Amino acid sequence: MRGIAVLVMIEAHVIDSWTRAADRSHDAFGYSLILGGFGAPLFLFLAGVAIPMSGGSKERRTGDRHAAAAAVQRRGLEVFLLAFLFRFQAFVLGLGSPWTLLRVDVLNIMGPTIMAAAWLWGKFETPRARVAAFAAAAAAIAFLTPAVRSAGVLAGLPDVIEAYLRPTAGLSNFVVFPWSAFVPAGAIVGVWIDRARTAPDERRLNAGLFIGGLGLTLLAFVLSYLPPVAGASYFWTSSPAFFFMRAGIMTSAIGVAYVWEQRPWPRPRWSPLQSLGRHSLFIYWIHVEMVYGLISKPLHQSLSLRGAWAGLAFFAVFMIGCAALKDWWSTNVPRMRRPRRTTLEISRNFS
Repeated sequence: MRGIAVLVMIEAHVIDSWTRAADRSHDAFGYSLILGGFGAPLFLFLAGVAIPMSGGSKERRTGDRHAAAAAVQRRGLEVFLLAFLFRFQAFVLGLGSPWTLLRVDVLNIMGPTIMAAAWLWGKFETPRARVAAFAAAAAAIAFLTPAVRSAGVLAGLPDVIEAYLRPTAGLSNFVVFPWSAFVPAGAIVGVWIDRARTAPDERRLNAGLFIGGLGLTLLAFVLSYLPPVAGASYFWTSSPAFFFMRAGIMTSAIGVAYVWEQRPWPRPRWSPLQSLGRHSLFIYWIHVEMVYGLISKPLHQSLSLRGAWAGLAFFAVFMIGCAALKDWWSTNVPRMRRPRRTTLEISRNFS
């Protein structure tokens, strides 16, 4: 699933950066943006799925729930700090304004939200209580989004703080409301997955995720045509209905991924999707500069939509190659650096 998220993320950035202005009014470009719009929610959702799984594994290993929650919180802090390192790299390579160092990107939202969700996980002991807490958090953020987007009082905040709460020109596209809600939404699924201990449990769970996700998607779609209950909103950005539609689609996709992993025919020894998923942060780190930076400047807004999609195909293959090289490096280089034992050392061990 994370490998799919990487491909969708690459699609979003390549099509946005390389498509010429004349083709941006076509319906096909709009559909491309809708597809690409699932990249960031999927990363946030899967980060949420991983929180109860990681915390549960650590709790079973150590017997300390609070220590397990703290370990996951530290990972969230690492992601948040990496966000600033990423922006510093973009500043150095792009020779841009120092103001860009404060720009809010998806990692700026993901890190603190992982920390908050891990804290929430540690506060409750039973799966039922955790699911209820995560559901309440996700719903609260989604339904508060229209009010936060239109709140006049936020205009008095410094821009760098306001940029974390609602979109601010030149500073943010990803903001707490509603993007952070995808993390607790994914954490609900993570709690259920962490509870599944047998193959029949997994089958029932994933069937439920698929059917339940579809039901949530259809319900949210129907409700999107009714008058809003959370204040005036724009469907594609701040509507609670659109949030729940995307959450439902991603929940169902986990059930589909489970069915795919149970396929009866032989599997290849190496999977490009799994490789992309393992190295998603690495691919995110290098591809943004390649797509938007100086190295691809001649392609910026210069290709037809069809040409941009062709470029995307080549670029995606190149990114898969980078992930494969990272796999090889991770497997072989530490082994090469390991000091070889001499014959004398071996004989001493035997003696």
